[in-house]
Amino acid sequence: MPFDQQIPDNIVAGRNAVSELLRSGRDIEYLMVAQNAGGAAVPILKTCRQKGIVVKEMPRQKLDAKLPGINHQGIAAVVSAAEYISLSDLIERAKSDPDNPPFLVLLDNLEDPHNLGAIIRTGEAAGIHGIIIPKRRSVGLGGIAAKVASGAVEYVPVCRVPNLAATIDTLKENGIWVFGADMDGDALFQTDFSGPCAIVIGSEGKGISRLVKEKCDLLVSIPMRGRINSLNASVAAGVMLYSVVRSREQNRKG
Repeated sequence: MPFDQQIPDNIVAGRNAVSELLRSGRDIEYLMVAQNAGGAAVPILKTCRQKGIVVKEMPRQKLDAKLPGINHQGIAAVVSAAEYISLSDLIERAKSDPDNPPFLVLLDNLEDPHNLGAIIRTGEAAGIHGIIIPKRRSVGLGGIAAKVASGAVEYVPVCRVPNLAATIDTLKENGIWVFGADMDGDALFQTDFSGPCAIVIGSEGKGISRLVKEKCDLLVSIPMRGRINSLNASVAAGVMLYSVVRSREQNRKG
């Protein structure tokens, strides 16, 4: 098998290849670099810092294990499966929809790419205008998320922001109400989502972070009738999103 066919589609490996990738302006999920990679990696790391690209430093043996048989020269980049949209463009897109008020999803430090992909797919079916994720400590648009989304990444724009709490302030300035999914919140099915809204879903283990929770206009809880007191993040998102759909349908009829 030719050497270049061994490299997965979402991986760019080697110092020259990664340098060209950075110059191209293509969206990068994160950079992997071996500890003590050498002086040739210094300008690449500097560019990553300037661009705000997450760098994951690791022992060379671990990088070798992630990229078996690939001459990565101590450095490799994971490329995004789709281009990200800016926050301003996403808000403009949401506000320009003649048929529906803005309908966005914010994911607070989600870690599982399967959950992200499932939320993108469900969100497309529910008619959301886009998804917002933080740049750090969060899963991004990698190959797994895109595969689970089953093509929905082509229709649901995703925005990466430096600070989710500050982004909520921007959404509020644009007349968008922010609702956080939290077990101690108000009753979900009694909440009116007919206006412009953004739904916040927390991480798999910790839920919504304290600061983001404080920024929400309202916290709402999904009714739990069994012995388990929490849902998988993508399932919780599905319940929340279709509660918005249901509320808006009732408002149109009423």
